[in-house]
Amino acid sequence: MNNLYPLKFTPICKDKIWGGNKLHDLLNKEFPELPNCGESWEISGVQDDISVVSNGFLTGNSLEELIEVYMGDLVGEKVYEKFGTEFPLLVKFIDANDYLSIQVHPNDELALERHDSFGKTEMWYVVQADPGSRLISGFSRKVDKDEYLHSVENGTLEELLNDEEVKAGDVFFIPAGRVHAIGKGIVVAEIQQTSDVTYRIYDFNRVDDKGNPRELHTDLAVDAIDYSFETNYRNEYQSSDNQSVTLVACPYFTTNILTLSATVERDFTDRDTFVIYTCLDGDCTLGWEDESLTIKKGDSILVPAQITNFMLSVTTGGNAKLLEVYIK
Repeated sequence: MNNLYPLKFTPICKDKIWGGNKLHDLLNKEFPELPNCGESWEISGVQDDISVVSNGFLTGNSLEELIEVYMGDLVGEKVYEKFGTEFPLLVKFIDANDYLSIQVHPNDELALERHDSFGKTEMWYVVQADPGSRLISGFSRKVDKDEYLHSVENGTLEELLNDEEVKAGDVFFIPAGRVHAIGKGIVVAEIQQTSDVTYRIYDFNRVDDKGNPRELHTDLAVDAIDYSFETNYRNEYQSSDNQSVTLVACPYFTTNILTLSATVERDFTDRDTFVIYTCLDGDCTLGWEDESLTIKKGDSILVPAQITNFMLSVTTGGNAKLLEVYIK
């Protein structure tokens, strides 16, 4: 059997009513058959949207097929034991040319009971934001179920939500149960559990392309929502050149930011996990054994668990910014 190598995949582009063209303009995504693009699924194990390899001798094979063959060598032994052939994370870019619906995702227990699915905990890294752009994360104060339902019935839900201005580099952790929405003029990189279960609770009275109001899931959402209040919904961090800095660490994934201006060695010998690199800016080279792969802005690369030690380097005077994602 040939050795595994860092894998690229063909992006899965999604037409959305709120999408735009920034994924092409900023991140080099191609979607000629779509009028616009709201999401680019970079690495996905979601059924009916499973990523397909686009480089090397495994080109044309799906991620699920690769896990069936390579098992723990690809994803890590502990990951394979827990998830089998289902890849546990979904990595995507989102271009919000308008507000997304206000929504919430169920946790693992509720999602399993209702949908035979994993829950959906996620995080956002703001790649770009137009001046004055805003997003919603959580409630602006402590709220109970009755008050929430009253606000939905009276059309005053927005008054209860934490709505704040954002800029490039901001990070938000969105655990299952937290009400949220990405605002107009924002591009984010999103890391999430493999799940596509979403409860839409308010959609600004918009209609679809046939003039019909989009479906809401008020009854399903009410028991999925976490009504607690946080004083700060942003994840604070201080980036440092050529150092991997943690943005989010939770049971489902760890996401770091890595700003490169030189060569950095990454050693995952003791972690038993795949690693994903998503390039947010610049470009770099990933080198392992006697081979190398160029990572460009907008690319997402899956480094198999079998490759435990490798180098990330930029050209002289160059730089790159990467998200680094793995499961502990």
